[in-house]
Amino acid sequence: MAPPLILLVAVTLAARVAGALGLAALDTWPAAITAGLAAMLLLTGGAHFVQPLRGELVAMVPPRLPRPETLVTVTGVLEVAGAVGLLVPATRVAAAICLALLLVVMFPANVHAARAERGMRSMPLPARAALQVVFVGACAVAAFA
Repeated sequence: MAPPLILLVAVTLAARVAGALGLAALDTWPAAITAGLAAMLLLTGGAHFVQPLRGELVAMVPPRLPRPETLVTVTGVLEVAGAVGLLVPATRVAAAICLALLLVVMFPANVHAARAERGMRSMPLPARAALQVVFVGACAVAAFA
């Protein structure tokens, strides 16, 4: 199982338990999923700045796109900012919608990596696509539930 998915599930469950034990801010599944999604995005966003993961992410950028290092930096900043935005009630909906769009826009890098056998190749493309659907679904829960 992919580390981001493990973190999403583990933090979601831990947040839900905390909510059941009396932490009112986490007393619903959507709130717990939002917390799990924020934790996951802090992990994945941070990976954009740490070697060797950064190099693998740069290698995933399709060659037709300019300045892959800059793109990896920008998407990392957006993931971390989005994670923080999920935790602020006033920005949660906008952050979740923007993150869902970001995940969709970044998906071609996963396709390129799978076809070219470059960058992070920890799972086949169909599994990666299914995982992306889970992440976008979590964004939808955070935005609309």
